[in-house]
Amino acid sequence: MASIVRLFVNAPLDRGQGITLTDQAHYLANVMRLGAGDVIHVFNGRDGEWAARIDAASRKRVELTVEAQTKPLQMPPDLWLLFAPIKKARTDFIVEKAAEMGAARICPVQTDFTNSERIRQDRLQAHAIEAAEQCGGTYVPEVTKLQKLGKLLDDWPADRQLMFCDERMVGQSPALPENGGPWAILIGPEGGFSDTERKRLHALPYAHAVSLGPRILRADTAAVAALTVWQQQLGDW
Repeated sequence: MASIVRLFVNAPLDRGQGITLTDQAHYLANVMRLGAGDVIHVFNGRDGEWAARIDAASRKRVELTVEAQTKPLQMPPDLWLLFAPIKKARTDFIVEKAAEMGAARICPVQTDFTNSERIRQDRLQAHAIEAAEQCGGTYVPEVTKLQKLGKLLDDWPADRQLMFCDERMVGQSPALPENGGPWAILIGPEGGFSDTERKRLHALPYAHAVSLGPRILRADTAAVAALTVWQQQLGDW
């Protein structure tokens, strides 16, 4: 049996709701070859997942009617992922895996050694949506604009704990306080944190430095490893 197509839609979802799709019409009609009578699953990040029947389909326009809820909204943990952008494909990978692994917000940050000074926020948000479509999620994390790390720390919410990955802590096991409140994970750039950044991070009362093992990981690998460490100790696995 073929898997059901899942799509993110920017529309309210409720029984009997009609939806018109234009941007995704070519994919449904020409790529997936779906037509009138076929059923897909749709979600909007607010109302859970719903089954919707196709009423009419062409390469430019698809009409749907929402029929029944198939999943309630499943919120991820209150976890942010902060990372320094790297090469395009690897930055895409970080965003996709963060969405799959349950980050609630994805925050690109500019550090002292960040190589990239700009991002395409809309493109990265699209990757987060695609990841949610593929992994069965009903929530799509927000991808924020690129911010300077120092400014972000200046405005840091007092109740949010921060786990940051320090490659100089090789051999020290990660130990996080059993705190079920808001959290964030910070991954440094390819060149690591500067001495100034590292000193500031270690001095923050809400920050917790961890090691990701005896080898220096690429930034994209480190993001997945750090999310795994946090999920194992404090997450929803």
